[in-house]
Amino acid sequence: MNTQQTYVKALKLKGYTDIETIEGEIATGNVVILKISPLVAEDAYQVREVIRELREIVERREGDIARLGDERIVLTPKGIKIWRGA
Repeated sequence: MNTQQTYVKALKLKGYTDIETIEGEIATGNVVILKISPLVAEDAYQVREVIRELREIVERREGDIARLGDERIVLTPKGIKIWRGA
């Protein structure tokens, strides 16, 4: 029986240094809602690169990633898929 608690965590993306923390959250089975707007205002190129790397991490771990409006993205661990219906 799995007794590990799963959390939904809201984090702010500040840069490349956050990748390891976010990967750790996904690895432990947590869902991450990532606010990207502070970094978008500062360095849009870096946001694209960080998100590209996060997408690769999530796909390797068989999770999912999607945008939530203009300011946030959601990343899920293995076993949790994001509905993209009508």
